[in-house]
Amino acid sequence: MAAPAPSSVWKFSRTQGGKEGESFAAITKTADTAQSDPDFAGLIVRCAPKGKIDVLVALIRPFPPRSHPKVTIAASSGGTLTVEASMAAAGAAVLLPDEVSAFAAGKWQTTASLSLVVKESDSEIKGVVALNGLREAYHSLLANCGQ
Repeated sequence: MAAPAPSSVWKFSRTQGGKEGESFAAITKTADTAQSDPDFAGLIVRCAPKGKIDVLVALIRPFPPRSHPKVTIAASSGGTLTVEASMAAAGAAVLLPDEVSAFAAGKWQTTASLSLVVKESDSEIKGVVALNGLREAYHSLLANCGQ
């Protein structure tokens, strides 16, 4: 049996927050490069303050920090959602609204992949992210939140 491609693995990371002793746990999944624009990096699910979970779209080419791109998310299992997002991480990550976090906690864990389109004025970045392994990665993330 062939080993799975590295892109099929959710990568766990911990980054330092702005305050001393503050750190954020996150899981990231890189884009399916064959089906994604070069400027689309992948998906980030991270612990946020007060027990919340943030879902972000990682981009290679940043958008202006104050922009509010429209993000359309289509699940391979059916269902499309368009939301207005905001920018995080100096414009290189698109922070999706809280309603999207519920999908990462539930529906997406049984979905094979997501197609995402991020639109900001006349610019559009498309990407596909395989979601296999999300359930295990999500539970391991929750276990590390607030530590």
